[in-house]
Amino acid sequence: MEDLLKAVEAPVNPNIPDLRPGDTVSVHVKIKEGARERIQEFKGIVLFIHSNGANSTFTVRRVASNGIGVERTFLTRSPRIDKVVVERHNVVRRSRLYFMRTRTGKSARLKQKFS
Repeated sequence: MEDLLKAVEAPVNPNIPDLRPGDTVSVHVKIKEGARERIQEFKGIVLFIHSNGANSTFTVRRVASNGIGVERTFLTRSPRIDKVVVERHNVVRRSRLYFMRTRTGKSARLKQKFS
């Protein structure tokens, strides 16, 4: 039975590095528009990561135009993700950064982690 489940399970996407909450990432996603396919970049902060085997996800939040916050959840094993680039690691003390939803301006910044 386990062999059958592993055969159906999606393979691990090698283009996704180890992510941590608070990382500033750039996610390159393949988008299909009619017959054409293009790559769109979604750049923001990783709010949280759900580690659930094949159903693992990570949520990225960015502030769009007019100060409107946009959150997008990506499947870790999705073939639609072309690549994920970690641009900087930030210092955070919790695994779920829900408090970032209410922050604007300077209070929405995170300290960079140098290692």
